[in-house]
Amino acid sequence: MQSYTIGQAARLLGVSPDTARRWADAGRVATHRDEGGRRLIDGRALAAFSVELAKSGSEEDVSYTSVRNAFPGIVTAVKLGDVAAQVEIQAGPHRLVSLLTREAVEELGLEVGVEATARVKSTNVHIDRA
Repeated sequence: MQSYTIGQAARLLGVSPDTARRWADAGRVATHRDEGGRRLIDGRALAAFSVELAKSGSEEDVSYTSVRNAFPGIVTAVKLGDVAAQVEIQAGPHRLVSLLTREAVEELGLEVGVEATARVKSTNVHIDRA
């Protein structure tokens, strides 16, 4: 499973690294250390925390803006059908849902906890794997 540094997690959550570090220090999201001593957050734990954070609202009034309609975030849910799939991404306070083929989900390796970017054009949402 993919893990994220405090800085990467902060970017995905739409907060400063200091805020993400304070949340980790307070035990709001679990961390572990890699061989180099860096604090990491498991992708699944970060996905769950991002959903919880979006539902409750963050402690700070953080605004999140898209640049060229790109929403970098973390995959929080994947529902696979025989042919189609539904992928949910939490990008800061924004929850985006995209319907795409099961084959595309498998080729991109999309699963809960993976970093991905939702790109919105007109009425379509396209997902890029980071």
